[in-house]
Amino acid sequence: MLVPSDMMAAQSKLLYQLNKFYGERVQARKATISKTVRDVCKVVQDVLKEVEVQEPRFISSLNEGNGRFEGLDVLSPTEFEVVLYLNQMGVFNFVDDGTLPGCAVLKLSDGRKRSMSLWVEFITASGYLSARKIRSRFQTLVAQACDKSSYRDVVKMVADTTEVKLRIRERYVVQITPSFRCSGLWPRSAAHWPIPHISWPIPNLVTEVKAEGFDLLSKDCVTLQGKQSAMEGDAWVLNFSEAEDRLLAGGCRKKCLSILKTLRDRHLDLPGNPVTTYHIKTLLLYECEKHPRELEWDEICLGYRLNGILLQLISCLQCRRCPHYFLPHLDLFKGKSATTLENAAKQCWRLMRELLTDSRSLEKL
Repeated sequence: MLVPSDMMAAQSKLLYQLNKFYGERVQARKATISKTVRDVCKVVQDVLKEVEVQEPRFISSLNEGNGRFEGLDVLSPTEFEVVLYLNQMGVFNFVDDGTLPGCAVLKLSDGRKRSMSLWVEFITASGYLSARKIRSRFQTLVAQACDKSSYRDVVKMVADTTEVKLRIRERYVVQITPSFRCSGLWPRSAAHWPIPHISWPIPNLVTEVKAEGFDLLSKDCVTLQGKQSAMEGDAWVLNFSEAEDRLLAGGCRKKCLSILKTLRDRHLDLPGNPVTTYHIKTLLLYECEKHPRELEWDEICLGYRLNGILLQLISCLQCRRCPHYFLPHLDLFKGKSATTLENAAKQCWRLMRELLTDSRSLEKL
């Protein structure tokens, strides 16, 4: 395809600005977060060590490897989630029949195996391993551990929530979520993926992602609120973080995500938290489907991909719906007020307009 030289020049100019923004703003954000993560993880590791002393079934899995902490997710520069992997899911069957959107339950495979389970006192009369009961016990243990921790002067439990949240140095919030890793399994509710007529991701990558599996998290599920389901407290939330990260390897996808996260922190960190880094990650995955060829993720196309994702974000905010990538029946905007989403759409438009009309806008943004 022949491209007019002035168009090539504009693309090169934009790429120069994006690389400058990446080298300055994005790298500064990464360095700050990296320093914060080390500080925060020191405190969390100390608390979890104390939990383990009290209750050896809750073994800390927050270990550092290859420069990152396993199970740690950065939600924003001041908010983090640590997934604590639990052992021995063995005697339970994974039940995902679609009655609990975005969730699944763990049911005893055989009533006679109840006493064999490591988590016997958290199993309901119907044979389900209750996510809420495990979390409630964990919350009590963490509260006690905070009082005994050598960091007790800087760490406090966040009150008025059923989640296990720590406030560290009055600035950072860390949610610790008990979880089971489900490797080599793929949930029925995501069986439609990948969509047959789309050429991304390639079959080898699909096989890798499905082998990677997913996590089951013990946390409040927004999609179940108000459903009055008897299973609500026992259900586990499906989480595909590792699978998503694997899909975003290659090309300029990760770079694109880092730039969008930085723009989000600087311009879309709004009251009510309408736009999270997870919304952006989700829309980036949809953008990968719209542009399945690897050459469309070369550095020179970075500007186009960013514009495409921001336009999609505006569309989702205006429609008040953002479908989960693997579970599209799940709306990631559920629970957000219409006003909050409307304000975010306006702010996103402003940002988009700046980027489209001023070639040097990234110097100010």
